[in-house]
Amino acid sequence: MKRFVRLALLVVFVLMLVAGGLVWNHYRLASRLPDGVLAGNGRLELTRIDVAVQYPGRVIRLMAREGDNVTAGQVLAQQDTTTVDAQYAQAQAEQARAAGAVGRAEAERQARQAALDLTRDELRHARTMRAQALVSDMEVKQRSTAVDAASAAVTAASRAVDEARAAEAAVQAKMAQVRSIIHDMTIVAPVAGRIEYRVVETGSVLPPGGRIFAMLDPVDPYMTIFLPTAAVSRLKVGDDAVIALDGMERSIPARLCFVDDEAQFTPKYVETASEREQLVYRVKLCVTPAAQRALGGMLKAGMTGEGYVRTSPTAGWPDGLTRHGMVQ
Repeated sequence: MKRFVRLALLVVFVLMLVAGGLVWNHYRLASRLPDGVLAGNGRLELTRIDVAVQYPGRVIRLMAREGDNVTAGQVLAQQDTTTVDAQYAQAQAEQARAAGAVGRAEAERQARQAALDLTRDELRHARTMRAQALVSDMEVKQRSTAVDAASAAVTAASRAVDEARAAEAAVQAKMAQVRSIIHDMTIVAPVAGRIEYRVVETGSVLPPGGRIFAMLDPVDPYMTIFLPTAAVSRLKVGDDAVIALDGMERSIPARLCFVDDEAQFTPKYVETASEREQLVYRVKLCVTPAAQRALGGMLKAGMTGEGYVRTSPTAGWPDGLTRHGMVQ
């Protein structure tokens, strides 16, 4: 029983220390902030991209490790394409057969067309001879019927050519699809960035959408901070901001790029003013493009620091920021 009481007292003491630290940090920030500037603690975050396979298969090669910097389009992994290669060979055989069918249908159409031309010549000759009373009306009628039959044969042969060409086009589309699958089974980096995690190892069999790597996109790093309701009501997207990271002497220019439309850590709907005062909103401060280019790869996910937002363009920044200067 005494042991339980001691443990409970220890937990209460730790919670009091944490709460006291948070309160102290809040008043520490508030006490050194000029009017028109809001601040909060946070971590630098980078956009995380999952590199996954589009088609099921076995991973036979991995060409990147955790922490590697990769360029856009760089090959990261290779899936086994043995089965798909066989499908492509089959499609090639079908394409050759379809091309032969087109050739045969075209030759048949040409033969039918030649027969039609001959029957038309015979009909004209029969009509000339009938005008001279050298043949009967029955002979002319027979020649006319032969022309109609030959014309119908040409039409049927032309449709057979169209069908053969359509079949050939379908096989060519199938070949293009299989080539696309083979191409997509070589996994490349979608953007330039850094490999954060390698999810699988060589020999793993993955389903469609199975992850191989998790990448960090160094473009558009941002810090998430939380501000109370009264502060958020004075903010607008595009406000000037500054990020001061622990261990970096110079501060980083940023812009307010996002304000959440829902409160955090409290019920969704509140009724009393005292409860509304406890609401905090998630705010994102995005590093400016110029600062990204100036800092290169110095910005890393997880770096801690403080974010400052200026609600008035005439407000001055805290002394700690101006003393060390800002990245230009």
